[in-house]
Amino acid sequence: MNYKTTRIFLTGVFAALLASMALASAAGAAPVWKFEGKELSGSEVIVGGAENSSMALPGLVTDCDNFLYRLSISNSAGTGKGEVTELPLFGCATDSEACTVKTITAQTLPWPAVLKTVTSTHYIVIEGVKVAIQYAGAECALGGITAVVKGTAGGRIDNVTESATFDSASFKATGTKLMALSSEVEWKGFFPTEGFQWNREKALSVG
Repeated sequence: MNYKTTRIFLTGVFAALLASMALASAAGAAPVWKFEGKELSGSEVIVGGAENSSMALPGLVTDCDNFLYRLSISNSAGTGKGEVTELPLFGCATDSEACTVKTITAQTLPWPAVLKTVTSTHYIVIEGVKVAIQYAGAECALGGITAVVKGTAGGRIDNVTESATFDSASFKATGTKLMALSSEVEWKGFFPTEGFQWNREKALSVG
């Protein structure tokens, strides 16, 4: 191999290495919270209410008219993090005429949360989820039983709608799972959100 050929070869190898490093950097970059396209500095509180949210235990689906939440967020060590500090649940019912919801309570708050990216899609992963649901009804198979939903939950972030969607696909992508009464629980929910303190009415995004 002559000098010219060697130089061309080495240049090509060097370019390929640079491209590989750039791709690896992009793939490994952790997502952060942003407002108006600028990385959040300090902390913020975001709030919202779920639309079409439900938890499905085997044979019984529970949904709530008011599925509100409050999430404290910040960026730490180049990664978006947070804590679910409030989750009041009201107006809850089941899809069975025999079963009613006597009580439903979010427990062991706050629940830590972290942002992650899976194949270029951003997610929020909530850890330490614990919701106790007590059912009632003389003919309800779960009447008098308190089902405790526990585990982790992964929601898909959509910057356009400023929301997170929790469903079977988002759980699979993030490797998260909720369990109750020794069975897996399917959580579906669309959660729009907005800044509540210093960034009210500013566009929220993750990236």
